[in-house]
Amino acid sequence: MKPKLLAVCLLLAAGACASGPAYGSGWTRLGERSVTDRLDHDRIDVGARRGEFNRIKLTVHRAPVDFHRVVVHYGNGTHQNVALRATIRDGGETRTIDLAGGDRVIRSVEFWYDANTARGRTATVRLFGRH
Repeated sequence: MKPKLLAVCLLLAAGACASGPAYGSGWTRLGERSVTDRLDHDRIDVGARRGEFNRIKLTVHRAPVDFHRVVVHYGNGTHQNVALRATIRDGGETRTIDLAGGDRVIRSVEFWYDANTARGRTATVRLFGRH
């Protein structure tokens, strides 16, 4: 393969890998958790090292997840309860959630859920933030 053609192919492949529901457009991956098929809750730790964000969203992979409650914990000790009662299908994402008070340092995001997985499988929930 010619070097220029190879370079173009590699650039196109890199762009395809970076695309998806939450990639591009300024979204930063902040963390992820594997969730099981029982009613439970989990937390994704973020920390100040990631910077300040004004929006977040969650994506779901491998199986649908029913979200019952989401709480964003900020670096200054306050928190924000997010009204989110939704079933997000495999490959889908929540609505964009605006953070109260503008740009905020996120310490962690807790979520209560019920994953619709087959026995023994897990779903993956990923957290993204936008500056």
